[in-house]
Amino acid sequence: MGKTIYAVVLGLGIMVAGASSAYALQAGGVEVGSLETGSVVGQPFKELAVDAAFTAIEIGETKTWYPPMTVIDFKTRPGAPVLLKVTNTAKAEHGFELTSASNQSGPFVLNIKIVLKPGETQYIGVPTSDLFYQSGNVLDYRCHLHAGHIGGKLLMLK
Repeated sequence: MGKTIYAVVLGLGIMVAGASSAYALQAGGVEVGSLETGSVVGQPFKELAVDAAFTAIEIGETKTWYPPMTVIDFKTRPGAPVLLKVTNTAKAEHGFELTSASNQSGPFVLNIKIVLKPGETQYIGVPTSDLFYQSGNVLDYRCHLHAGHIGGKLLMLK
């Protein structure tokens, strides 16, 4: 009788553990920081290669994030977290928003927002699981502080 109860409790424990991990749809590890202080999923930014770099620039009166299109090929890169370098070379404060909101809705939409002072550089670490959970292969990036600034697209080849 004791072995039967033990088996039932163990089976229920395994089912509950399996069910609870199914609800963890994201690794939840998006981190923003400098090379010295940042880490994502326990890996320091210093140990990761920069996968993409974005720069806020001014061309005449036009303010934009450069490059307008970025491609990350996940078929050829290791499964390490993605490290993005974001730099503001403009004379004013700019925002950087990376989101998949145009592709999907719901509580698990990837939405990263930071504000950069003139001359500031920040690093954003994103677990690949958070990127792969997003429906579609295109993420949008833009300045969320100024609606008139030009953004771009991040294409993920999965």
